[in-house]
Amino acid sequence: MAGLRMPPVSSLRPTLPFLLSQSSFLSNFLYSQTRPFPLSPPAPSTTLLPQSFSSSSFLKPSTHQHLNHASVDPFYLSCCMPDRRLRIAVLLSGGVDSSVALRLLHLAGHDCTAFYLKIWFQEDFENFWSECPWEEDLNYAKAVCDQVDIPLEVVHLTDEYWKNVVAYIIEEYRCGRTPNPDVLCNTRIKFGAFMEAINSMEFDYVASGHYANVIHPSLTKTNKPSVLELSKDLVKDQTYFLSHLSQAQLKRLVFPLGCIPKDEVRKLAAQFDLPNKNRKDSQGICFLGKIKFSEFVARHIGEMEGVILEAETGDFLGTHRGFWFYTIGQRQGLRLPGGPWYVVEKDVRNNVVFASRNYFSLDKRRRSFRVGSLRWLSGFHPEETSQLRCKIRHGPGFYSCSVTIELGGDDSGDVAVVHLSEDDQGLAAGQFAAFYKGSTCIGSGVILESWDAKGFPVCERAIELARLENKSKLGKPVKIKVKPDTPTKDCNQRDGTNITERSIDAGVHVTI
Repeated sequence: MAGLRMPPVSSLRPTLPFLLSQSSFLSNFLYSQTRPFPLSPPAPSTTLLPQSFSSSSFLKPSTHQHLNHASVDPFYLSCCMPDRRLRIAVLLSGGVDSSVALRLLHLAGHDCTAFYLKIWFQEDFENFWSECPWEEDLNYAKAVCDQVDIPLEVVHLTDEYWKNVVAYIIEEYRCGRTPNPDVLCNTRIKFGAFMEAINSMEFDYVASGHYANVIHPSLTKTNKPSVLELSKDLVKDQTYFLSHLSQAQLKRLVFPLGCIPKDEVRKLAAQFDLPNKNRKDSQGICFLGKIKFSEFVARHIGEMEGVILEAETGDFLGTHRGFWFYTIGQRQGLRLPGGPWYVVEKDVRNNVVFASRNYFSLDKRRRSFRVGSLRWLSGFHPEETSQLRCKIRHGPGFYSCSVTIELGGDDSGDVAVVHLSEDDQGLAAGQFAAFYKGSTCIGSGVILESWDAKGFPVCERAIELARLENKSKLGKPVKIKVKPDTPTKDCNQRDGTNITERSIDAGVHVTI
C-alpha cells in the first residue's frame, strides 16, 4: 500500500499581506461620501482595503443608469423594509442574486454601501487556484455599483476564514465526518467576522442575495425576536444554510430576495440591465470557486491508499485514495463495475471504505438520529417539539418530525433526538439538520455519529478484514459480477473458504 503523502506544512497556511497602512485612505474616502448621519472610521484592526479596479470593455457601466423603475412590482420591495430610509451594508459577490438585491435596496431609497469579501487564498495561492474567478467577480461587482454610483469596498477576511471555516472542515474530514462549509461560512464569516469588521461604521442592517425572509419586530416591540421565514421560492430557499445563525445576527439582516421567485429575479436583472444579467449561477462550495472539491481535499489532507470492501461479504473490491474523499450514501467516485455501488460505512482507524449495492434495501433505512451543537434562532428551546418539520439537506424537501431534547450535564451541551416521519438513508455525521415550525426556521444542529439504527450492518468478516495490518494479504480484487436477483449470502454464515480463496478470482485492479 502507498504511504500517506501529506502536503508540506508551509503550504497549509498562507501568508496574507494586510495593507493596514492604507486604512487612512479608506477613512478619508468614506468621510467624503454624503451620509445621513456621521460615520465613524474603521477600527485599527479592521481589514478593509481600498481597491483599484481596471476598466474592462465588456463591463462598462450601462448607459441606462437612470432607467425608469416604475414598472417594478412594488411587492418586490416588501422584503426591503421600504417604510424608512436606512444605511445598509450589502454583500456583493458579482453574481446575479446579490446584484439584484443591491438594486432593490437602492430602489427602496436606502443608503447602500457594497462590500466584496475576499476570503480565499487569492494572493498566495494564485498559481494553484488558477481558475479562481475572484477578479472577474470583483469586476462585475464594480460594474453593477457604477450603474447607480454605489461605493464598493473590499474586505479581506482570509485569516478569519482559515481559522473558523477551512481548518474546521479539514479536521472534520480527517475524522471521517462530512461538514457543511456553506452553513459555517454564513455563521462565522459573512454574518460573523464581516459584521465585526464593520461594527464601528454604524450600518443599520447587513443585506445579501440569500433566498430567505427575515421578519423583524415593529419599532415599538424591539424586545421581540426576529424570525427567519422560508422564501417565496421553496426550491431556491436557503434557510437551511442560515439556520445556525444567532438571534443577534438575525436582527441585523435583510434579505431582499425572500419575496421573489428565482425566475423573477432573472427578469429584474434584465430590467435593470445589469452587466452580469446573463451570468450563470455559482454551483460550487462557497470558498472554492471553480476548483474541484477533490482537489481541495487532496491538497490539504493528502492521499493514503486504502481498500474498498463489500459490506455484506467482506470481498475485496478495489482501492481508494483515502476515506476522507467519501461520505455515507455517496455513489459517484467509487468506479466499481456491476453497480450502482454506494458508500455505506467507513473505518476511519484502518482507512477502509465499505460499499454495497443494497443501500436502499427497506431493512437498512433509518429514521432516528441524534443532533448536537444545537442553536435556536430565538435564543431559547422551542416549547413544542412534537410537531416540527426537518431538513437534513438543502432543497425543497421536508420531513415531519418530533424532537426530544436531552439536556447536557457537561461541556458537550444539549442533544436532540430526532424521529422522522419517513425513512432516509442520506444521514451523514457532520451535516446540519434544520428544524421548522410551519414556515418558520427555528434552529439547527450537527448530526452526530450515533443514531438508533447503528448505521449500515457491516458483516463480521468485513470488519475482521478491515483490521488487517497487512492489506496485501487480501490479494487482488475479486471479479465483480452483475448484481444477482437473489439476495447475497450473508458472510457471517461460514462457508469454509478463507481470505485467500475468496480473493483469488481477480479482475481489473480498481484505483480511484
